[in-house]
Amino acid sequence: MLRKILKKVLFAIVILIGVLVIAYVLFNNFYPSFGGDVTKERQQVYKQSEQFKEGIFINKKAVPKDLSFSESLNLAYKFFTIKVPNGRPKEDLKVIKLDSANVADYNSKTRMVWYGHSSFLLQIDGLNILLDPMFGMVPAPHPWLGDDRFNKEMPLEIEKLPRIDAVIFSHDHYDHLDYETILKLKDKTKHYFVPLGLGVHLEAWGIPADKITEMDWWEEKQLQNITLVCTPAQHFSGRKLDNSQSTLWSSWVVKSIDENIYFSGDSGYAPHFKEIGEKYGPFDLALMECGQYDKMWPDIHMMPEETAQAGLDVNAKKIMPIHWAGFKLALHDWKDPIKRVEAKALELNLKVIAPQIGQEIIVADSVSTYANWWKNL
Repeated sequence: MLRKILKKVLFAIVILIGVLVIAYVLFNNFYPSFGGDVTKERQQVYKQSEQFKEGIFINKKAVPKDLSFSESLNLAYKFFTIKVPNGRPKEDLKVIKLDSANVADYNSKTRMVWYGHSSFLLQIDGLNILLDPMFGMVPAPHPWLGDDRFNKEMPLEIEKLPRIDAVIFSHDHYDHLDYETILKLKDKTKHYFVPLGLGVHLEAWGIPADKITEMDWWEEKQLQNITLVCTPAQHFSGRKLDNSQSTLWSSWVVKSIDENIYFSGDSGYAPHFKEIGEKYGPFDLALMECGQYDKMWPDIHMMPEETAQAGLDVNAKKIMPIHWAGFKLALHDWKDPIKRVEAKALELNLKVIAPQIGQEIIVADSVSTYANWWKNL
């Protein structure tokens, strides 16, 4: 009798495992948010890149470290069980709303508008450019798999944005590259500039290949009078369990006749910052990653003190901390990044600006100051 019961239990477990495996395979292969997969043919092309080795993209250093199964379980346990005091604002962050007519007709000094986290609208030399436009609510393949962003409203909704001349992406993680955002943008965007491999996701979502330019580190392209340079970063990529490191990650230089801007993307602290500063600096404004860090992953995200030092390394006249005030993706107080980077920048005599989400940023402006809007939140 006991053997029959055990057989039935074992059979039920096998069936359950089989159902879960089938569900995962279907979800993994057919859920659109995951994007595309790099083909063998494209891998042959990427072999020309110094960053592509043995079927994957790599950093100059051997990072990120591959975690063991036990280390992965420990990391997941800490992330989902540790209660972070003040891990997110108590209320949704207030956003300065933009006037759609002003944005559409703008053709003055180069300006930027922060959408929170690492997303920007850049208006330069008569062009409208988006940097890492992630306007979705949750940085995950499905809303059930992540926490909502800190700001529910946007400075200006996608539907009200003017024609977009270019969209630039730094890498393919969900807090930077968002499926729903691309669907809303694709009918009003002229062209996309991305690191090697990332185009497979855009193509999977209906973007024609001739509207996508994939670039390797140190490669330059012209967009009318603007020079775009795909520059190094120390990070990683992947949108599902079986395509890690299949696409490249990068930082970017955006240079006009009058202004020079650096966008760090996501990166750990490494010598590439000095290389970029020596080759393309000085920068009027450097948008520097500062948030979602932890001692458990020091090579792929900078500590705030490293962010300030990296600002000096790239030879920036001023820096703006990014990758904070958007999502809770680490185990620190949500205001910790801005407090620590400002303290270190003061020590290094480096200017820091920290505008509110939606606030106008004139790139060449060296006079204006910004209120510490986060202090009492």
